[in-house]
Amino acid sequence: MAHLALYRAWRPQTFQDMVGQQHIVQTLQNAIRENRLSHAYLFSGPRGTGKTSAAKILAKAANCERGPATEPCNECETCKRITAGSVMDVVEIDAASNRGVEEIRDIRDKVKYAPTEVRRKVYIIDEVHMLTTEAFNALLKTLEEPPGHVMFVLATTEPHRLPPTIISRCQRFDFRRVSLEEQTARLREISKAEGMTAEEEALTYIARLSDGGMRDAVSLLDQIASFTGGNVTLEQAVDATGGLPAEQFARLAVAIRDSDVAAVLHEIDEMMKAGKSADKCLEQLMHYFRDMLLVQLAPEAANSSGRIADPADLRRLAADFTRERLFGIIDLLNRYQTEMKYAAHPQTMFEIALIKLCTSTGQASAADTPAVSADASSAITSADVANLQQRLADLERKLEAAVQNRVSAAGSSPAANSHSDGGLGRKSSTAKDSFSAPVKTVRSRVKLNPFVAARQSPASKELLAKWPQVLQRVKEERVTVHAWLVDGEPAACTDDTALVAFKNTIHRETTEKPANKSMIEGVLSSILGRPTALVTVMQKEWQDAAAAVAGAHQEEAAAGEELRLVPEDGSEPAREPFIEEALRLFGEDLVVIKDD
Repeated sequence: MAHLALYRAWRPQTFQDMVGQQHIVQTLQNAIRENRLSHAYLFSGPRGTGKTSAAKILAKAANCERGPATEPCNECETCKRITAGSVMDVVEIDAASNRGVEEIRDIRDKVKYAPTEVRRKVYIIDEVHMLTTEAFNALLKTLEEPPGHVMFVLATTEPHRLPPTIISRCQRFDFRRVSLEEQTARLREISKAEGMTAEEEALTYIARLSDGGMRDAVSLLDQIASFTGGNVTLEQAVDATGGLPAEQFARLAVAIRDSDVAAVLHEIDEMMKAGKSADKCLEQLMHYFRDMLLVQLAPEAANSSGRIADPADLRRLAADFTRERLFGIIDLLNRYQTEMKYAAHPQTMFEIALIKLCTSTGQASAADTPAVSADASSAITSADVANLQQRLADLERKLEAAVQNRVSAAGSSPAANSHSDGGLGRKSSTAKDSFSAPVKTVRSRVKLNPFVAARQSPASKELLAKWPQVLQRVKEERVTVHAWLVDGEPAACTDDTALVAFKNTIHRETTEKPANKSMIEGVLSSILGRPTALVTVMQKEWQDAAAAVAGAHQEEAAAGEELRLVPEDGSEPAREPFIEEALRLFGEDLVVIKDD
């Protein structure tokens, strides 16, 4: 029997055949019974839950020659022809391939004509979220003023992509995923009717793989039955669907428990030789450890929601892992599964993830775990509290000093202004105005003056020299964060803060996310050998700030040159003897010459 043939044979033909959607079935049957059918319905939900089947059943029930009836008879000529798709007045449209405005305008032009073969014209638009904006606008006009003989049924897996104006004009029904028990019971019924012999564990495994979609479950059963010749066992079901046997999961778990890197690499090599996908293997391994965690936390739930492992084996292995370690393992595997989507070599990422589990305790690091467990919080001693208080006091002192420095830098001192005067009061005001204009034109959340001053400091030179090491360590920790951070360039570094300038706003904002920023700060602190915070700025802002300060210094120097009185012949001006003596005693920096 070909793949999907079994589903076509067992596709729901009446409302009673709908599995797991009793609340929707009852509402539609009541509407038919009371002759209160709406002009437009919206069926939304996961794939394979019966949306299109329910739309066809509704079309048959509304147009049945023995009805309208709460159940179509499937015996009259109308029901048979609607099932076969040969009734011109019941139109099924795939919006994925007919998404333009012209197709919807064609519907709008035809709905005004009365049906020729049945009582109601029914338009079933599948995957309606694929329509263009113009097509939605054309459809909206029809939904606003529909003829009484027309009914629309819109089906979609992504209702959030529909305009609110469309949703508000439809009766919406949300199809839910079919429960594990209902799927297993339905598969058991189909197996008996088709003359198959199927193990209960195999049917449960198929139901779990389908992720709540009844169509996928029946299709998988058909595929496995074709592979095994009608005798469906758990082992054959795992093999036919590309899964991993429970024994292999158990061996991997034992290797991780014993920190046996060689055994882990051997198992991964065996998986790859068997043609398994690295990302699927990691996903299934994560589910295996999740089942182990359920065995510890909720044994009664583990029996019904586990995957393929024997509960007895799970309980025995789960006793060798602490809950904290299981949480850490699942968290790490989930993180690497996300990063594997962007990796050029998924198998390498899979190997690194498991090697990391072997070489660590499986606990989440401080950078990865934002919250502290109850046990850890209760273990904080008075010494820790005193240490935190001391660090807080140090931070307050640094903040106060930074504020004072900023205030003093913003306003020019009288001595500096008078020194710039050089004997001409009118020039003094000009120099003062030019120097008081620096970096205020640069708008940034970061105060850039301290960093501009520290551009050539030893800390900045150290950051620039060690930046390749920082990028490499970040790449080892989290590849996706490295992809964002590589856009930035180290600009300057103070004693405890590193400034990175970015070209792209999105890269900067992603780097500033708390989890990413915390991880980068941990790498900086480790490589620089001291606690180092991370602040970011756009390159344009940083360049403007540096240019503004450089320009201010140049203007100040130019003003100083202008303020010197030079004779017309270009020679140095003569000074009074007492001025020469004062300069000799106190130096030029402390002597101010004023003309009365």
